[in-house]
Amino acid sequence: MLEGAFLLKKFVSFFIEPLGVVITLFIIGLYYFYAQNAKKAEQYLLTSFFVLLLFSYPPFSNYLISNLEDRYPKYDYADKNIEYIHVLGNGHNCDITQPISSHLSSAGTKRVIEGIIIHKKLADTKLIFTGYSADTDRANSEMNAELANALGVRKENMILSSKPSDTEEEAQFCKTIVGKKPFVLVTSAAHMPRAMEIFQSYGLHPIAAPTDFLKEESRGYFRAPSVNALYKSTLALHEYAGRVWMALKDIFRAVFA
Repeated sequence: MLEGAFLLKKFVSFFIEPLGVVITLFIIGLYYFYAQNAKKAEQYLLTSFFVLLLFSYPPFSNYLISNLEDRYPKYDYADKNIEYIHVLGNGHNCDITQPISSHLSSAGTKRVIEGIIIHKKLADTKLIFTGYSADTDRANSEMNAELANALGVRKENMILSSKPSDTEEEAQFCKTIVGKKPFVLVTSAAHMPRAMEIFQSYGLHPIAAPTDFLKEESRGYFRAPSVNALYKSTLALHEYAGRVWMALKDIFRAVFA
């Protein structure tokens, strides 16, 4: 049941992200083209092209991502009485022909490195790694721990869980470890606002340590569309959609409670 809901959420999210919107509009345009409705075909096809250009336009994608990443500043490494550092999971691969440094996604690598830096600056802390296996044969938490161990973190200073498949499940596991104690939460800067809301909704007291910043300083408005900008827009819309999903769940709970 839970797995079905998770897959449904992933399926729906695709169609409200830039590429999904573009493909949907394009398919509708093709339908009207073959239905010999030239006016509507032109409208939908041109709209799909415009949407693609808009989300691929660097200043626009930078605006979308900055609104998320500006919510929390970088961690100042000055907190005391911290026992736990929770590093959220991200993508990975298990290709044995690649070194450990290439097994994690770019975001995942930055999250682990930031967690290690904080761990080394704050004495007597433990790193919490969470994340499931997805379509591989090893859990993301294990891959994160493997990189951390290779970079000098002792195994006894790491706590792993391979069960969480999303941020909410990561928060649920974290609560069983940290309880009411404040802890450092490490995730991508764009994901941090939603992650903080989820963890706080479970009565937890996270201290934000964002990493993997994607925003860039303004370089003017005369910029060519790019795949990188489309990627940033996709991440941003994924986060906005996630926050809408959270709000809807709260409404449903309130109505049917």
